[in-house]
Amino acid sequence: MSTGFITVAYLVAGVLFIRSLGGLSKQETARRGNISGIVGMAIAVAITAAAWASHPSKNPTSSLVAVGLLGAALVVGGSIGGVLARRVEMTGMPELVAVLHSFVGLAAVLVGFASYLSPGAETAHSGAERAVHLVEIGIGIAVGALTFTGSVIAFLKLRGSVSGKPLLLPGRHALNALAAASTIGLTVPVVLAHGTGGLPYLIGIAVIAGLLGIHLVMAIGGADMPVVVSLLNSYSGWAAAAAGFVLANDLLIVTGALVGSSGAILSIIMCRAMNRSIANVIFGGFGTADSKHAGDAHAAAPGEVREMKHPEVATTLRDAKSVVIVPGYGMAVARAQGAVQELTRVLRERGTTVRFAIHPVAGRLPGHMNVLLAEAGVPYDIVLEMEEINHDFTKTDAVLVIGANDIVNPGALDDPQSPIYGMPVLEVWKSKVVVVLKRGMAAGYAGVENPLFYLENTRMLFGDAKKSMDALVTAVRD
Repeated sequence: MSTGFITVAYLVAGVLFIRSLGGLSKQETARRGNISGIVGMAIAVAITAAAWASHPSKNPTSSLVAVGLLGAALVVGGSIGGVLARRVEMTGMPELVAVLHSFVGLAAVLVGFASYLSPGAETAHSGAERAVHLVEIGIGIAVGALTFTGSVIAFLKLRGSVSGKPLLLPGRHALNALAAASTIGLTVPVVLAHGTGGLPYLIGIAVIAGLLGIHLVMAIGGADMPVVVSLLNSYSGWAAAAAGFVLANDLLIVTGALVGSSGAILSIIMCRAMNRSIANVIFGGFGTADSKHAGDAHAAAPGEVREMKHPEVATTLRDAKSVVIVPGYGMAVARAQGAVQELTRVLRERGTTVRFAIHPVAGRLPGHMNVLLAEAGVPYDIVLEMEEINHDFTKTDAVLVIGANDIVNPGALDDPQSPIYGMPVLEVWKSKVVVVLKRGMAAGYAGVENPLFYLENTRMLFGDAKKSMDALVTAVRD
């Protein structure tokens, strides 16, 4: 297969990947974006396999075996991916995304070690070229190991297997700096070693970078995990790009750079939306400060909880001219998005203005709530981001908060001791009436008490979100 044909095929695949990212930026074009990505990946895999098998230096028999193994891996991996895509509920998507990021990191680590240990690796490069290649291997292993362990911890936190509270070790920033410097320093003996003598140092790089990944994510509070997922997405892209340098594969470099840069841009956008610093995300301790204690914030929130029953809420909604619905992770867990869409339809048929307010980190994954609402058939044009709708709450008659907690917490604006202080939130308390749908009075994912529940204009509707929404649909329709 000619080099020119391979280059053109890689160029086509790269363009399709760019179109995929562009399409995924809007709900209306997301489906086309997914198709572009699928076609681009199919071209990339097919051309890479064909180019490798037809290389003049390859033995025909060994090439056939290798292609067969590649085909088997594609079938097994594709089958697992297909099953997961069908079986995993939207509530499990944050955890699934974190796991997929860990696979990319682990692949980069394995590629690095395989390249270093492959027969003839030392003779394939010489002098400065060999040194650069070994540095690429070290970087690829370091970034891959950090991505792998950090993604595993993110998965465990999102799943609830590990506490969402930040782990703040004394001198944690110094520890992070020492670990980063150690991984860089260990590349020197790797470059200077002969043969495979640098293997122990590469193992050391992988171990230290892996521990650094664990520490960085453990130091992050639960309310900020959506930003971490986005950042890990960026890390996985850079890990793939590093693997591309090790393998001298241009398309893998381009693809990794696209994922890495887009993930970084999304992380920066989310940080700005949450009034956070991207530096704090990268170096750990994001959403925390040594002087603030999650357990102390609103330990004894004053006030009285005012409960409201379904008929009263239905009357409030029927009388309202403007309603804003704020969905949260609890809505996803209860699978209530279908009932929410039906209530929206009924209210709009009555002439009520209904809109949705989406916080950047609602649902523990960027865009999670948007996808759920689109899946349920909610019109795109009434789903608004936080900065688009926050100023409208003063003109809103009723707000329904469905399974959301931290993203509507007024303590983020007026309590300096709160772990989420400084994070912009949906200012729902400025509306005439706020109805909060919750199972009970438990704190949110960040473990912070919410003063909203005790305000004069707040009413609590306790129970399963799906059953409550079904009851409201019936009551409002009648």
